[in-house]
Amino acid sequence: MTVRTEDAAQPWHTHTPLFTGSLLADAGALMAYTTGAEKLLADLPVKPERGPDQQQLAQEVIGEQRRVRSAFLRLHAERVYEELTGGLREQRGLSELVFAAAEAFPGLTPTEAQMAAERELAQADKDGREIDQGIFFHELLRAPQAGPHLLEAMLRPTSRARSLAGEFARTGTLELGTVRLERTGQVAHLTLCNGRFLNAEDNRLVDDLETAVDLALLDGQVRVGVLRGGKMTHPRYQGRRVFCAGINLVDLHQGRISYVDFLLRRELGYIRKLIRGARVDDGWPRPVVEKPWVAAVDTFAIGGGMQLLFAVDHVVAAADSYLSLPAAQEGIVPGMANLRLTSLAGARLSRQVILSGRKLWAHEPETRLICDEIVDPNMMDAAVDAAATRLASPAVVANRHMINLAEEPPEHFRAYAAEFAMEQALRLYSPDVIDKVSRFSAGASVARRTGEPS
Repeated sequence: MTVRTEDAAQPWHTHTPLFTGSLLADAGALMAYTTGAEKLLADLPVKPERGPDQQQLAQEVIGEQRRVRSAFLRLHAERVYEELTGGLREQRGLSELVFAAAEAFPGLTPTEAQMAAERELAQADKDGREIDQGIFFHELLRAPQAGPHLLEAMLRPTSRARSLAGEFARTGTLELGTVRLERTGQVAHLTLCNGRFLNAEDNRLVDDLETAVDLALLDGQVRVGVLRGGKMTHPRYQGRRVFCAGINLVDLHQGRISYVDFLLRRELGYIRKLIRGARVDDGWPRPVVEKPWVAAVDTFAIGGGMQLLFAVDHVVAAADSYLSLPAAQEGIVPGMANLRLTSLAGARLSRQVILSGRKLWAHEPETRLICDEIVDPNMMDAAVDAAATRLASPAVVANRHMINLAEEPPEHFRAYAAEFAMEQALRLYSPDVIDKVSRFSAGASVARRTGEPS
């Protein structure tokens, strides 16, 4: 199975395993096959140092492994998930689950050591092991038993939130790093404070936001949550509130955006919790705690920021703000926007915004399909407070629950999430994305050196 570097131009021949349907036998065959393939890859230089023939060989080996893993999971996804969750009795998060799979079924998913090595590299220099994680979650989410169980598990509050719940209940305020959480009366205010980067999303912000959403949902004194951007330290927007600039493309270029802990977790975790609530063990009559949410858009809501608007119950936007979803231009899939914007605004406007990059200014009539109120920037505080007061009505939770079921049935969401898991992993490592984020990062570096905002 191994090949010397100087022989890398030679065709790669191996025996693709023929799976029988027996989990034990097929897992053994998968392990034997991937062990040989990994030894072959280890004999090659790292990606930036490979010659064209060596890189072609690496791509063939990696691609064939992915086809084998897909075939294995199409046969065994349900059984694999049962093994990893103790017969569906345990509920595991995404990272815990995918690394447990690497231990229980060697060769099925990348190990923690393999992913740690990839994290040290720029996006262009990785072999894309996150695609193998995408294959894993694609097949689990497609599976009729595993998929719903995994989605329910992702509604559980994080361990970090559970550890901070007592402190928030006592003090009514927490500084989480990139998010400030403050309870005022019956309202929890979640303020994005990643001011240097215009509230751009990164791994830390996703973790802080999920923690804040969990705490707001778990706190018995909170009836309504408000999402808003804080005041910026970025030179172009110094002292102004900004909602969110979307994904941090510099972090993406430098390989610091995680597929599992950012791109997949945000969709199945805190954004879905905004819609479905947090799952609690002793909940009755439903095992989830749901609350209504208001989003306040100052200046702009770009990319992931605009996506958040589709998950809340009321949107207040300043009259000088705008919305955009540039993910297609960046080369990636804009989360669940393709699903939710179509429901809100129709297919034609969705294509204009997602496929063609149309920017929606607050004054345009179409923006009313997404934003409930367009107000003078000086009236934002009053409008947000009034919206939160209206949503604190006791009947709101029951009715939003029914509206959300009608708009986004769980099985409809699961089918979309399964495809998203695969498509987004593939897009992360597509040549056009690598080229675009590299050019953006270079431009940002020049801007920092010259003192100009990027």
